[in-house]
Amino acid sequence: MSSRERKRASLYKKFQQLRSITNSSAVNKTSIIVDASKYIAELKEKVDRLKHDVGTSQSSSGQSSLPMVTVETLEKGFLINVFSEKNCPGLLVSILEAFEELGLEVLDASVSCSDSFRLEAVGGENLGQDDSIDAQVVKQAVLEAITNWNESS
Repeated sequence: MSSRERKRASLYKKFQQLRSITNSSAVNKTSIIVDASKYIAELKEKVDRLKHDVGTSQSSSGQSSLPMVTVETLEKGFLINVFSEKNCPGLLVSILEAFEELGLEVLDASVSCSDSFRLEAVGGENLGQDDSIDAQVVKQAVLEAITNWNESS
């Protein structure tokens, strides 16, 4: 096989690869190249949209990085964890007020408010309450307290 034939076979093979990558149904070389350029333009648009979406989500999460809240049901009460990577002055008071509104008595708590905010509390329902509350209600009350604190800060 001559050098020219090898080059021609190699070029044909590359055009077929380009055709399959770009999902082109074209047969001639010019149409394959046109389809490939359209495909590249579509990919560029997708990249731009993704960059925009990532930038938007990062800026919105950076502005309102609210603390993370988990509530687990214990035998008699709840284990409530609140964590934020940043210090949150006044947040502890807001959360404790939410506990009080629910009639939740803090049985044990560990709090750190130096560079970050961390609260681990064990809360039990007051025995005088008629209706019992579940973990979802406690979590919703804590999240509402955090939202109110965030809006007032």
